Amino acid sequence: MRLLLILLTAVSGSVFFTSSDRMVHSAGATVVGKLPDETPLTATPRSKFTPTTRKGYWSLDVVDDFTLPKTRSITFCAAGRNLHLGNEWDKLFRRGFSSIDRTRMVWDEEVARDPNNIKPGWKSRLTFDQRTDGVGQHHFRLNPYNIPWAGDGKLAPETYFRPMPGNPNKLQNIYSAIQGLAGSCQTYNDCPNGRDKSGYSKIFFDIENEGVPDNVLQEQANLYTYFVKATRDLADPRTQIGSIGPTPLNGFGYSRAMDYDAKAPFPLWDMKARHTSTSRQRGMPDDIVGKSFSDYVDFQMVGCYYVYPDFDYTIPHTGDADRHWLASVLAEQENNIRLSNKPRLGYVWMFNTQGPFNNSHKASNPAPPAVAEGTAVFYFMTGAYGCIFWDDLVEIHPDQPTPKDPERQGLDSDRVYACYEHFIHGLWRLFKHHGDMFTNDATFLNQNTECSYDGGQNWYKYNSNQIKTRGLPYARAIVKGNQILIAASMPYAKPAQKTSLMVRYVDNGYRFYTTVRLNGDEIYLGRATMEK
Repeated sequence: MRLLLILLTAVSGSVFFTSSDRMVHSAGATVVGKLPDETPLTATPRSKFTPTTRKGYWSLDVVDDFTLPKTRSITFCAAGRNLHLGNEWDKLFRRGFSSIDRTRMVWDEEVARDPNNIKPGWKSRLTFDQRTDGVGQHHFRLNPYNIPWAGDGKLAPETYFRPMPGNPNKLQNIYSAIQGLAGSCQTYNDCPNGRDKSGYSKIFFDIENEGVPDNVLQEQANLYTYFVKATRDLADPRTQIGSIGPTPLNGFGYSRAMDYDAKAPFPLWDMKARHTSTSRQRGMPDDIVGKSFSDYVDFQMVGCYYVYPDFDYTIPHTGDADRHWLASVLAEQENNIRLSNKPRLGYVWMFNTQGPFNNSHKASNPAPPAVAEGTAVFYFMTGAYGCIFWDDLVEIHPDQPTPKDPERQGLDSDRVYACYEHFIHGLWRLFKHHGDMFTNDATFLNQNTECSYDGGQNWYKYNSNQIKTRGLPYARAIVKGNQILIAASMPYAKPAQKTSLMVRYVDNGYRFYTTVRLNGDEIYLGRATMEK
């Protein structure tokens, strides 16, 4: 059949698409006759601030006080909390963060250096909900547990679940390594019931050894199921547990069409544990048989994976395999919503991930302003439960000289951290002004957000990949009762570029239409009251 090419005059750049393209969601109905009256959106305020240009520094005062809704969680595990302690040690909690990772806490004020030598009456100033712990690969791989599986998943068939007669090293097993996490509540001096429990509201595992050949897959699934179950057994009943992997699907930020064709999660996510020829000898218990990793975790950890091309405004971003920052944010969430109903809480980093990608071998490229702000806005517009705001550094110090070694330049306190300020600004715009929208009865439309790019003649529900490959502006909406909140942006647009699109919501008796006009690559956020 001959394809009809439609010129989208409403979108800057004369973008073409085909009217009979196959889509994950079918095209909306063509409007016949006059459109209903439009309802204007009330634009969300922006904070007026001058982003820092000072190296090794970022400010919390680019916005005023706000807190997250109880339904959301953001853990600070980034660089520079040391900049904002002093007389206002708790300011992070008034700038959108709900908890702090153990490695960013203050010794002997928030976590005891020696739980056996705590002063009488001392207790951490952090509440249980304000404390989280990230457990990395090294906890398993190094002394005293020395479990090489943590660095190489192919060693799963040789790894012990529990201490067994055939294992000469009584600590070299998963059970012992998990028991090494027990009793952390003692370091806060507020153990509720028993001193062997966790002192953290959330435990995040970051092992990253999931990739194994098929002949090892069952052994790997058994170990992953067991270590989460073992953690569940020792944790405080209030503690939530997750791991950066496995995930239902990990696109690593590529937002490809094929990911939307995935009909089932990656095997390790929900593969049932079952005994193998050697599992009993290595201590695998019968009570995890028939259970999976996903049965025991509280959330899936699909986050943001930026590499340098995501930040490059000078190259094309519309190919199916092209890097695209906003397509990356949305696609990871859209695909994992389909594949699992577990809440989503992932890592977010405002610098590029290290890797062999163009200039990305060094994590020295900060997210541009729209990317940093837009990550905060669009990530949570998907209905994500939370994130870990992460960095590879802990402390930073202002005004340090540039390292003489070229390979170290831009990797430490000589970075410019204005990207943090833009991210917090995005959180402020979203949650300071629209926190009431983020409740369990809200509807996050995601790729069911219905848009028109030709002035209302045709309407489409595009997923993130389809928007990317057509070079169109993005819009995503949340509906709660008669309220609608819309975020929109034209990624990589030039500063003087003007773009427009229409958004409608014609469901539950509402007939809402509006036009969003964008300047450059701004992150637009607007809200309206809909009428039936």
